[in-house]
Amino acid sequence: MCTRVIWPDAAGAVLVGRNMDYHRDTGTNLWLLPQGIERNDGVSGSLSWTAEYGSVVAGAFDMMSVDGMNEAGLAGHILWLAESDYGSRDTSKPSLSMAIWLQYFLDNFATVADAAAWIVDSDVQVVPLGDPATGEVPAVHLALDDATGDSAIIEYLDGKATVWHDRDYRVMTNSPSFDKQIELLKEVDGFGGTKPLPGTTLASDRFARAAYYVGRLPEPKSEVEAVAGMFSVIRNAAQPFRIPDPDKPYASQTIWQTVSDLTNKRYVFDSTTRPNVLWVDFDKLDFSVGAQAGKLDLMGDTSLEGGLAGNVSRRFEETPPMQFLTLPA
Repeated sequence: MCTRVIWPDAAGAVLVGRNMDYHRDTGTNLWLLPQGIERNDGVSGSLSWTAEYGSVVAGAFDMMSVDGMNEAGLAGHILWLAESDYGSRDTSKPSLSMAIWLQYFLDNFATVADAAAWIVDSDVQVVPLGDPATGEVPAVHLALDDATGDSAIIEYLDGKATVWHDRDYRVMTNSPSFDKQIELLKEVDGFGGTKPLPGTTLASDRFARAAYYVGRLPEPKSEVEAVAGMFSVIRNAAQPFRIPDPDKPYASQTIWQTVSDLTNKRYVFDSTTRPNVLWVDFDKLDFSVGAQAGKLDLMGDTSLEGGLAGNVSRRFEETPPMQFLTLPA
């Protein structure tokens, strides 16, 4: 599931909040990935690059970037979209494995406009990969946002990328596709319709609530107030814990949340199963070519006494860069 929402005028800063809703733990850790790392598409190796920008990302199972921000203030967020159709593989086109799809943009672009143009010009394909533990193949779409407040949603429908690019596209949830979400929003009071603001956990209802409340946030007096304001919106769109429903295996609960300050370059992480909020300040990190990659272990000590909390910028442990899941040979 999941929700993403942009607050483009938070007293001069652009903030983005997201909920990660999933039906099981994703083994998420934070990764510090500097400039200069050599990567390839994880499919055939025909598309390769050297990371121009360093980034901090939230990984899934230490094999896939699902959320993160680069040092230029471009951020990206992977969310579920059941209608996704990536089409049959066309080897004449460039491809990116689903695991490294987001990372490609964090490595190579500073703005949404440049990233969106590349998607259209390259006609890039996304190649889905199954979870090696369960065999489950995710169906996802991607949101990109930057420090200017620009936004794009990329969905693969009927085998081709559709790019919804406009700074007014502040909210993204899940099904149905983004164009249909926009039409459903018009039925709600305050957006042109007469229906009351909905309250269920349906993606369309979360979409409406996030759009409504982010447009009514008071001007913050500090960065702390800005982050708190964004958390108040995404928590309103969060999904509570639930007993698993065998008839709805896709039904999810919010397992963690992030707030990305794209202007001041701060990445805030909050787990729903751990007691502490933590954050990373980019001005305290070394993203230069040749710098050591790092990993922040969020799966270790989660106690009130010893768990990670507060500013953890200096607590990344040196490690080889994250190895992304690749298509089996």
